[in-house]
Amino acid sequence: MIQPGQTYRSASPSKSDPQQRHTRIRITSAPLGAADLDGMRKVQVVTITSDGREIRPRWMRADKLHTTPTTRDGVSRRTGYLLEGT
Repeated sequence: MIQPGQTYRSASPSKSDPQQRHTRIRITSAPLGAADLDGMRKVQVVTITSDGREIRPRWMRADKLHTTPTTRDGVSRRTGYLLEGT
C-alpha cells in the first residue's frame, strides 16, 4: 500500500546525475481515491537530491510505483520506481 513518507528509487540508473546512481523520490500525499481522466490513480511525489533536499514536486501515476524489483514473471523491472523504505 502506498503511504506518505515512503521512498522509491528508479528501476534504471539515472543519466542526469552522475553522483547518484538512481533517482530517488518520496511520496508526499496518499493516492487520490478517484481515478483521473486517464483511468489511473495519482500520488504526489518529490525528487530527493543526493544531499537530501526535496525538489520538483509533481503528480505521478500510482501504477509506476512497485514493491518488488521483479515482475510477476520473475524478470527484473526496467521502468518505474522500486520501494526502498519509509
